[in-house]
Amino acid sequence: MISVCMATYNGGKFIREQLESILSQLSSDAEIVIADDGSADDSRAVVNSTGDARIRLLRADMLLGVIYPFYRALQAATGATT
Repeated sequence: MISVCMATYNGGKFIREQLESILSQLSSDAEIVIADDGSADDSRAVVNSTGDARIRLLRADMLLGVIYPFYRALQAATGATT
């Protein structure tokens, strides 16, 4: 199993295109783990609207910085990470 880890912060404008690209390259048993760093835009809504079961969204309600969201996504990954 492959896990793709992402960190997001106010990336709603771009995240749908990113997810579509990544999902098109993944098998049905892969996952995308997204750690959102307290986005104030529609990032979370865009991720949730994809409706793809391979996506797991980890939410933070406050800014945690640049490094911690990636670390959090890696910790939550269940497969080999990329």
